[in-house]
Amino acid sequence: MTDFPLGTRAVPDAWDRRGLPAWTYRSEALLALERERLFLTHWQVAGHVNDIPAPGDWFAFDMPGERAVVMRGEDGQVRAFHNLCRHRGARVVDGARGHCRGAVVCPFHGWVYNLDGSLRGAARPSTFGAMDRAAFGLKPVEMEVFHGFVFLRFAPGPQPAVADLLAPFAADFAAYRAGGLLPAERSHWAFDLPVNWKSVRDVDNEGYHVALAHPGLQELYGRTYRDLHLDDGLSVSVGWFGDAPGRGWSVRRYLRHAPARPDLPPHLRRAWTYYGLFPNAVFAFTPEAAQFYQELPVAPGLTRLTGRMYRGPDEARATRIARYLAWRIDRATSAEDRQLSVWSDESMRSAAFEGFHLSDLEYGLRRHHDALRRILPVMTLPEAPAEGEIARRNDELIDRSTRPG
Repeated sequence: MTDFPLGTRAVPDAWDRRGLPAWTYRSEALLALERERLFLTHWQVAGHVNDIPAPGDWFAFDMPGERAVVMRGEDGQVRAFHNLCRHRGARVVDGARGHCRGAVVCPFHGWVYNLDGSLRGAARPSTFGAMDRAAFGLKPVEMEVFHGFVFLRFAPGPQPAVADLLAPFAADFAAYRAGGLLPAERSHWAFDLPVNWKSVRDVDNEGYHVALAHPGLQELYGRTYRDLHLDDGLSVSVGWFGDAPGRGWSVRRYLRHAPARPDLPPHLRRAWTYYGLFPNAVFAFTPEAAQFYQELPVAPGLTRLTGRMYRGPDEARATRIARYLAWRIDRATSAEDRQLSVWSDESMRSAAFEGFHLSDLEYGLRRHHDALRRILPVMTLPEAPAEGEIARRNDELIDRSTRPG
């Protein structure tokens, strides 16, 4: 088995094996705090610069309570804006992706914006009196690009610049030539699952379940799978394939067609790697493809699962076949994880549920819960406060933790 060059935080000999209390998966007031202080203030991956190769190309990214559009300007620069007309707040573009020919026209009243976000003109401008067009451009959204991937943040937050935050991943992303990835045929996907977002992340944050719940992955790489726990909310999960013949149709044929990739460093050549970013994003790379996926909360019991898939340029036929076979394996794995998320989430509503008791192989789940509790210490309370008291109790706990002495 190949060694992975990144170190991992060791699992302590003695640690608190409990997880979050069940009430945190059911509370509307807590979800409002999570939206405000977690999702809007942490970097969210929205797409890739090659999703919008030509001036006027755009893709949309919606978050709980916010919406953005990422667009390539006439100058070739990629920019992000609030998808919000400065007149009445309508969406200036509608849909998942599209193209604007030279300008963005709000479909509500026809305000026209240049591709750099500046206001070209309002419809019937004389009805607005003395209006300074320079003051009414589309509002920018904070954006950074890391090896081609576009990250957005809707409000200032605790994470550093993306390049600094993801520095431990930089060498691998460069080796995978992530900056040159192209959207796959089935690029963007999204659907809703009737669970709390944390139930999805709880399943994805540990590999203890792989051996039993994911027969395809177990057959492909389960003997070599490992989780690495890094600092700053980062993690890596990796499994190396090719040490045993495949039995299932997809795995057997994938092993036959997977590209050798001698250009990759040894730890990536025959690996499926998953790079996790707190609070809700994962980048998955295989020798023939890449994708990212994330979960976005809609309601306490409803989560939007979404992601985008990519391929390399100048793809050979065998590589394209391998990518299809990897997609088949991943499709089955995703369905299995969705069922596990539903079962896990159901338990949070049962009076018989007495809390988590975690294995050392589930330490990544505990680290995720600890990170949530640091931001929202109200999650440390074993019993749910009254809904109207949750925000106040959270602020009270923050104030207490920062008080001198």
